[in-house]
Amino acid sequence: MKRTTLFLGILAIAGMFAVSCNNPKTAQTQEGEAAEAAAGKGDIVYFNLDRVLEEYDMANDLRSVVETKVGSINQEVNRRGNKLEKDIKAFQDKIDKGLMTRSTAEIQSGDLQKRQSDFQQYAAQKQQEIAEEQQVMMNQIADAIQSFLVKYNEEKQYAMILTTQGSILSAPVTVADPSLDITDDILAGLNAEYIKTKGEKK
Repeated sequence: MKRTTLFLGILAIAGMFAVSCNNPKTAQTQEGEAAEAAAGKGDIVYFNLDRVLEEYDMANDLRSVVETKVGSINQEVNRRGNKLEKDIKAFQDKIDKGLMTRSTAEIQSGDLQKRQSDFQQYAAQKQQEIAEEQQVMMNQIADAIQSFLVKYNEEKQYAMILTTQGSILSAPVTVADPSLDITDDILAGLNAEYIKTKGEKK
């Protein structure tokens, strides 16, 4: 079943590549000739998701908020961890110098072990909170982009809008006619819509 799905996926990608290669708008221009200014209705187009995530104002604002929260959480985890480490070191120092009885040492050792266990639980909980904050942020960004693209394509009526990622060898779009890259258009529309939404909230 998995092989069939993979085979169909490869066929679909090959089909899209063939369509774009056979489309007169995507044919390579002769040397010195400029590429067409924009893709047209029915074309298969693409945008660079890495660029959108870097240059989309909403993504940057949300990232800034999450980074502040994460920084605050990490600071508190480190503060508690350092305090526990300091107390364990002080306890060990007293043991080494013989400054407490065995019964007192056993009680304090038990307390420190419980504190260490509680701290590990606390740190794991805070890591989970950080992961949730980051996931919610990514979901919000993805939802905003998806909602924009649906409205955007109602006007443009492209046959398909692909997203591509990666700087060394981008995928799924590795090579394409630059006129089919709508990243600038997507970014302009997303940022304009975000500015408008921010203005309405004020």
